[in-house]
Amino acid sequence: MIRVDGQIVSPGAGGVYNERMVQGYRVWDPYRSKLSALCMLDDSIDLSGTMRVLYLGAANGTTVSHVADYVEVVYAVEFAPRPLRDLLVVAEKRKNIVPIAGDATRPDRYAPYLEEVDLLYQDVAQPDQAGILLKHLPFLTTGGQVILMLKTRSVDIRRTPEEVFAETIERLTEGGLIVQKTFWLEPYHHDHAAIVCEVVK
Repeated sequence: MIRVDGQIVSPGAGGVYNERMVQGYRVWDPYRSKLSALCMLDDSIDLSGTMRVLYLGAANGTTVSHVADYVEVVYAVEFAPRPLRDLLVVAEKRKNIVPIAGDATRPDRYAPYLEEVDLLYQDVAQPDQAGILLKHLPFLTTGGQVILMLKTRSVDIRRTPEEVFAETIERLTEGGLIVQKTFWLEPYHHDHAAIVCEVVK
């Protein structure tokens, strides 16, 4: 990842969401993007020009646009109509973004539009976040990486974030993943955790 003056940046054209520019790079605000927050907390997280990414929960394309600045292609899945419209506008200017109108709980419906990917990245506000992630493992290439942005309050508001986190780790492990590292995304995002995994082969 490229850093300028202690900030995460990306090398694409600006003007996606009025982001700041510094030395010709787009500033990737960790308070607006959980992936940027993770990169601020762990400098080993990286994206490369040969990577193919499946992004679940693309929303309006803010983080997707930064990922696309680094990688070969991003398959960006979003279900809600309003953010999907914004995502389509972002994809018009970045030809390596493949926007997919789809329900992440039903990957069979958009499987024909995908290929094997090197990174499976998920940021969805659903109760069964672990289950959704596990359904997409068949799209991950051998040696690929998984990053789950766990929104604990979306899973179960009645339980503590720590309880939801522990249960999610257990489900991912049972589903065939090795948890490599975890981070709570404070101070950037409250009650959110990043879980970085690899597949047991």
